[in-house]
Order: sequence, then structure tokens, then C-alpha cells
Amino acid sequence: MGKIMLEVNKLNTKYITRQKEDVFAVNDVSLKIEEGKSLGIAGESGCGKSTLALSLMGYYFSPLHYISGDIIVDGRNISNMKPDDVRKQILGNEIAYIPQAAMNALNPTQKIIELIQDVVHAHDPKKPKQDVYELARERFEFLGLPASVLEKHAVELSGGMKQRTVIAISTILSPKVLIADEPSSALDVTSQKVVIKMLRNLMEEGLIKSMIFITHELPLLYNVTDDIMVMYAGQIVEKGNAKEMIFDSMHPYSRGLMGSIIVPEAGTKNNKLTVISGTPPNLKNPPQGCRFRERCKYAKPECGFYNIPEKEFGNGRMYRCIYSLDKLKEVYANE
Repeated sequence: MGKIMLEVNKLNTKYITRQKEDVFAVNDVSLKIEEGKSLGIAGESGCGKSTLALSLMGYYFSPLHYISGDIIVDGRNISNMKPDDVRKQILGNEIAYIPQAAMNALNPTQKIIELIQDVVHAHDPKKPKQDVYELARERFEFLGLPASVLEKHAVELSGGMKQRTVIAISTILSPKVLIADEPSSALDVTSQKVVIKMLRNLMEEGLIKSMIFITHELPLLYNVTDDIMVMYAGQIVEKGNAKEMIFDSMHPYSRGLMGSIIVPEAGTKNNKLTVISGTPPNLKNPPQGCRFRERCKYAKPECGFYNIPEKEFGNGRMYRCIYSLDKLKEVYANE
């Protein structure tokens, strides 16, 4: 096993609404990422992916609130650090974040180089501007962006260039962990390929040590990540290596996600499209037992009796279901 860059143990976070209601968006989440590895997180909209991403940075601001659990970055527990310390010591150089609406993340009143100077000087106030410029120029050229972009404003850039610029800025300090929240969702296919190649190059050159890639498109992760984790209603329902999760997922929700999308991968040509009926539960009052049971065609009364624990079955694979592994395989084989 390689060095652990990020370890999360039983993390719980919530939103507090204006009506003082609790929305339990992340529930009992645990994960590990080794140096040089990437983890994909998949699930439909509203399952908690982006909330988990924000929670992992340890920087909480209303309406998001920390409840319990540990977030350990390169051996350092950041869960109970003061917000100012997290901002100054952790964000940017330990954990970096590419937001879901990345193309709208650039301040339109500043030149790109000014944005980068702000990021660098937040951690190293004495670094000369010329050194910052050279660091930015090298990083931009490495990512296929001309140095001239540094002197432009966001309005002068195309959508694809904005996205690549945000990636360059987010990784300018070579973070231990990069969290990319649907970085290719608003792009055309060609631009998506460029963004994914950029992230791979950053990993291969060691400019980022590990990565979390978040998307609602489970098949996309097969070509991007080493491992995949599927979220539903704030919980992890299954995780394993990318190949197993795409071609041999075990949890009914994971299989439903795969079955609802046409994918070009070999071996999936004859797969039939399926539909996951219903909608996710209201996390103001999460259901007891399996949170997927009201939408699951294999559910039985016992699924609602108690909280379903994670079940591990070799090589780091895990699923959260009342059925045994053998029973699930039998059920799927008889369909």
C-alpha cells in the first residue's frame, strides 16, 4: 500500500435551513486515497457528492455544518482546526478544489495573473510577483495554455479555456489532494477529453498527489479513476476498483445507474436500458434502514428494520445491503 494522502473516518455533516431544520447530507462516510491514485464518486443529483466534496476540505460555513468524524490529510487531522487555519494552511496547497460551476468561478474584474497572485500570496505573502508569474507561466504552458492568457480577463476566454484556467489556478500550489467536482459536465466532448487529459498529466507528473473526481456519469469514471464510490442519499452504498464497479457492480442502486446509461465500453452492447423509479428520500428525515429501499425492486420488509452496515468482500470492495453477496448474485443471475 502506498502513502495515504487522504483518510476519512465516519464523517457526518449537515445543512441547517433558515427554518432551523437539519438536512443530514453526508452520513457515516469513510474512504482512503493513496498517493498516485484517483477516486471517482458517482450518483444522481442530490445524493450528496458536492456536499461531501465541500466537507472534505474541512472549511465549513453556513448553512453547512460539521457534526463528527475525522478528515486526515497526509497524516494531519484537519477536522477540528480553526477556519482561518484551514484557509491559510490547508486550502490550496494541501487540498484544492475545482468547483462544479468552474467557468463562473473567475472574478471578471481581475486579470488571470492577479487571481493567481492572490492565491499564492495567501500562503506565501513574500513571494516576488516575478516568481509567481514564472510559476504560472510554466504551469499554464504545461497544461497547453499560452502565457498570454495570464494577462487576459475571464470575459476574453472561451468556455474551454476558462475551465482549463480554473484547473491551472486550483493546482498552482501542487496540492496533495485535488477535488474535481464535475469538471467536464458543461463542456463539449472534445473539451471534456482535453480536461481529462490535463488532469491525468498532472497526476503522472506528480504535480498533484491524488485526486477525487465527482460526476453523475458512472461510466465516465472508468477511463479517469482507479477506484469508484457510489453515493445515495448521503451514504456510500458501494465502492471498488473501476473495472469491477462498471462491469460487475453489486448494489441494486449501482446497477441501476449503469443500466440507465448507454455506454460504448466493450461487453455492454447487449445491455438493456433500465429505469430507477421514484425519487431520493428527504434528508430532513432520512428513512430508517436502507435509504434506497423505497425505490429498490428487490426490497423486503427487513430492509427498513435497522441501519444497514457496510459489508466488505476482498480487495477493498464494499457494499451496503441487507442481502448477502451470494444472494445478490443469485437474484441477478435469475433475471
